[in-house]
Amino acid sequence: MWKLKIAEDGPGLCTVNNHIGRQHWEFDPEAGSPEERAQVERLRLEFQKNRFRRKQSADLLMRMQLTKENPCEAMPAAVKVEDTQVVTQEAVTITLRRAITFYSSLQAHDGHWPAENAGPLFFLPPLVMALYVTGGLNAIFSLAHQKEIIRYIYNHQNEDGGWGLHIEGHSTMFGTALSYITLRLLGEGLEDGENMAMPKGRKWILDHGGLVGIPSWGKFWVAVLGVYEWAGCNPMPPEFWLLPKFSPIHPGKMLCYCRLVYMPMSYLYGKRFVGPITELIKQLRQELYNQSYHEINWNTARNTIAKEDLYYPHPLVQDLTWGFLYHVAETFLTRWPFSMLRDKALKVAIQHVHYEDENSRYLCIGCVEKVLCLIACWVEDPNSEAYKRHLARLPDYYWIAEDGLKMMTFGSQMWDAGFAIQAIMSSNLSDEYGPTLRKAHDFLKASQVRENPAGNFSAMYRHISKGSWTFSTQDHGWQVSDCTGEGLKCALLFSQMSNDLVGEKMETERFYDAVNVILSLQSSNGGFPAWEPQRAYGWLEKFNPTEFFEDTLIEREYVECTSSAIQALALFRKLHPKHRRFEIDPCIARGAQFIEDIQNQDGSWYGCWGICYTYGTWFAVEALRACGRNYNNSPALRKACEFLLSKQLPNGGWGESYLSSQNKVYTNLQGNCANLVQTAWALLSLIDAGQGDVDPSPIHRGIKVLINSQMEDGDFPQQEITGVFMRNCTLNYSSFRNIFPIWALGEYRRRILFA
Repeated sequence: MWKLKIAEDGPGLCTVNNHIGRQHWEFDPEAGSPEERAQVERLRLEFQKNRFRRKQSADLLMRMQLTKENPCEAMPAAVKVEDTQVVTQEAVTITLRRAITFYSSLQAHDGHWPAENAGPLFFLPPLVMALYVTGGLNAIFSLAHQKEIIRYIYNHQNEDGGWGLHIEGHSTMFGTALSYITLRLLGEGLEDGENMAMPKGRKWILDHGGLVGIPSWGKFWVAVLGVYEWAGCNPMPPEFWLLPKFSPIHPGKMLCYCRLVYMPMSYLYGKRFVGPITELIKQLRQELYNQSYHEINWNTARNTIAKEDLYYPHPLVQDLTWGFLYHVAETFLTRWPFSMLRDKALKVAIQHVHYEDENSRYLCIGCVEKVLCLIACWVEDPNSEAYKRHLARLPDYYWIAEDGLKMMTFGSQMWDAGFAIQAIMSSNLSDEYGPTLRKAHDFLKASQVRENPAGNFSAMYRHISKGSWTFSTQDHGWQVSDCTGEGLKCALLFSQMSNDLVGEKMETERFYDAVNVILSLQSSNGGFPAWEPQRAYGWLEKFNPTEFFEDTLIEREYVECTSSAIQALALFRKLHPKHRRFEIDPCIARGAQFIEDIQNQDGSWYGCWGICYTYGTWFAVEALRACGRNYNNSPALRKACEFLLSKQLPNGGWGESYLSSQNKVYTNLQGNCANLVQTAWALLSLIDAGQGDVDPSPIHRGIKVLINSQMEDGDFPQQEITGVFMRNCTLNYSSFRNIFPIWALGEYRRRILFA
């Protein structure tokens, strides 16, 4: 049976905080009673049976383990409120206590709430490919691991035989080719899989033009694997790292995620590295093309992309640039004496890889970059300490659920905990959940980044991080503006509570460190980017090479990041009015103005990290309220309420499809279903904006949806994914189904019922 391990050390690992927040799964063939093993198999079969109807797993294996380790006290029966009944204080309070009690049972001993943070189908295949190339596939992945990976991929095959960019998406060449190749590398045969799954996957690929239609990231990986030629890839010259820093196209000015993806990519491209051409690789060359492999026109293949994958078509100027680099620049750079320049560039690129590895304790900024850096280190030296340390950190990325083994972004431990803390506090029931809050407070304190990146970090294009919070753990090390904002808010709220209840508050100096980070990130337009100050010109985005993402090349400002930052500063200003007041006041004012300026005509805001207009609007409303706006003095808040009320469903809830993010038009979920997380976001917005003072009936209706959806054990059901990134890919936050109903119910109890 699989067991979730929390905050445990292991060979080859290093840490700055005793691994607080670390979560990884291990397989123990002796673990579990016969009844528990049978229950796990029932959960797996149930998911498989309903996989086309419910595509997101419910994180049931983690819930099964933690509720056994932390059993709930007896709780009253679930409350139901009929349409004709009034929502009572008793109904809300019982529902809240049941919800918080259950969610407390999912808290790990180090104070965080373990949870899945996955959904994209292109996360895991590159790791399997990389380990196949390095020869470590069977050494790193046990048979139990391989079985769960195969289970996961089959479980998320679409009915047409293909696989999507993410588990809820339509079939794409990227998702289908990577998934099919991964299954073959793991030993699946040409005719394997239930209901001819492998033949159907292969047919989808061939019917849609063959492997030549895979997007650029896919072309890169299949070239490394040996199933495609480097001649069919647009150039990724490492010489970009040698450009003067004032150059507008220097990679140091790019969005950190983009920079850290193309850093190891440029190293591998510069070396034209190809893995061993085994018999299986030769078979794949025959299986995945509609013509003989040696007859393919690789120059044409460079810009051949399946229409199902083409979300962001290349502008002409980009194709002309790639053509020049391909036909002219590469001709010179691969020949002496210019090849000496390439050798120098390769050394600079791998130096940056090592710096990022060491400063993230080999976690890297995310899973895509993790695998790229891993294989780059192996190509440089297969016996290197760096490669061994990369292998040691791989389990931090695995997540096991009833649908199989998946790869996570890198975990959302701090992000989830920040919201969970505020949700529990909102209820005015904190005195009843002291142990839960104390552990969460300990986790919060242990997760703040205490130092800047090592050495001359600005020379490595890194920003200050001392005082920040990351998305996941302190070991990860990457500052994020909204995570820092939410972390600072929580720390300040804890500082106002009894030490006997929640433990010692953080030192004031650490609050100041967090403020330093936040103030350093604001852009000239008043908004806040996510990771680093905005450094690049907007026109650079025309060179975005990732056909399935938008807004990937440069940092930009987000309503969510701006909101979290100015909410934290507003609370800090209230509690510490003398510290940097002359900087904080204009920062808050400019942030609020930015949020008002980007409001859409219909009263909504586009959310970039959650789906979509419901999410963005919640953040915007929270920020404006923190800055003193209210329903009476703010047209923006009144328009926000009008927007949300216009989207309320007949059953009282809200439900927004990921297609809103993709198409930038508000789209209901299929069948006009309500989603509990999005219903909670809408309710939080309406309550905070002051709709309750005008007409609370829409809020009462929405609260009924939350109350009536609670399950017998106090949990809430898993529904559609509510996270998103780069506009076109969904991401599941499995804790959101608990956090946000608790938060909305808590705010309703405190501000509507007890107002």
